Amino acid sequence: MAETQQQDETLFIQHFRESSRPLSYYLEKMAGYTALKKAFGMSQDDIINEVKKSNLRGRGGAGFPTGMKWGFIPKQSAKPKYLVCNADESEPGTFKDRDLMRYTPHVLIEGMVIGGFAIGANTGYIYIRGEYTREAKLLDEAIDEAYAKGYLGKNILGSGFNFDLTVHRGAGAYICGEETALLNSLEGKRGEPRVKPPFPAQSGAFAGPTIVNNVETLASVPFIINRGGDWFAKLGRIEKSGGTRLIGVSGHVKKPGLYELPSGGVTLRQLIYDHCGGILGDKKLKAVIPGGSSAPVLTADEIDVVYDIDPMMKIGSMLGSAAVVVVSEEMCVVRLLTRITKFYAHESCGQCTPCREGTRWMEEVLERIEHGHGREQDMNLLLDIAGNINARTLCALGDAAAGPVTSFVKKFRADFEAHIRSGKCPNA
Repeated sequence: MAETQQQDETLFIQHFRESSRPLSYYLEKMAGYTALKKAFGMSQDDIINEVKKSNLRGRGGAGFPTGMKWGFIPKQSAKPKYLVCNADESEPGTFKDRDLMRYTPHVLIEGMVIGGFAIGANTGYIYIRGEYTREAKLLDEAIDEAYAKGYLGKNILGSGFNFDLTVHRGAGAYICGEETALLNSLEGKRGEPRVKPPFPAQSGAFAGPTIVNNVETLASVPFIINRGGDWFAKLGRIEKSGGTRLIGVSGHVKKPGLYELPSGGVTLRQLIYDHCGGILGDKKLKAVIPGGSSAPVLTADEIDVVYDIDPMMKIGSMLGSAAVVVVSEEMCVVRLLTRITKFYAHESCGQCTPCREGTRWMEEVLERIEHGHGREQDMNLLLDIAGNINARTLCALGDAAAGPVTSFVKKFRADFEAHIRSGKCPNA
């Protein structure tokens, strides 16, 4: 019984060690494309309702209910509909989607065909970050295999449904992880966020109704269709959050890596100490960035929190892309925040003045502190700048830059002040 439950709770990782990319493995070992055959015997509404019952929430960062999102697509449209996979995994600390595309590309393809059928889209795109050259090649090869076997193209499996899928490579811009900037880039335009409304479900790719989902989100769909929405929902350990979740852990832990655990099934403390073996070198824990570099930092006293979307929001941070960066006592938090802020200043598209000017300004102030020229008033100055960026931009990049600055300065103010007083890093 325990072994069966463990197998049920690992949708992906149990296949990673022995999996090979070819379609034969997916068909033989993972019962590949059986969910697609089942989906073709269901109505579009039935598929969407099953996804709603599953409590599958978007795995890209926003955590929006997937079934509800699919339901926003209009039933009738004079323009073609599109399904777009956001594989622009650019959030620092995040690496879960890379492994899904590398080891189990067909589960993503099957999820996209089912999703396309459910929303009435005959065209799909996988927008992949430019640096993922190996994964893009593997996806192209897997797509060719799927076409050859009749899982893509015209009249798939005799269903009368047509679906074409293309891999579109980005050029390394973090901003294109934002769904409307991604759509602009997909269309060959400058990768800048759009003014909303209209939202993509009404006017997205090429002005047609469009759904944009994360890799892990779409890869969960075949399991939901095969086993049922109720089964998937019960895998989660917390209300309104079903299934398992891939968690990427990096930083100062003894066993960094990718972990698959039931949604809401562990606290941050259990993740770090029980699953990842504790802090590297048996040092003390200083901080945790719980959801990629844009997530507000947590102190060592805040890790007894269930690791899921709503509990993380309640304590003022976020689950984000489920990328946990663990920071030991040996790390200088001033240096860490300076590096994070430098990244967001570099990646700002420049469209919004608060983000374009504010991120650069925060970077300059932090560089000043880091290099021994900080002033006592710089602490309040950083908070003031961050406050004037937050919630004042077209997309969430401004919030992503402001959140870490606000949280680091408020929670580790003594570290910054020690830097300023001594004119150097106290840990040096």
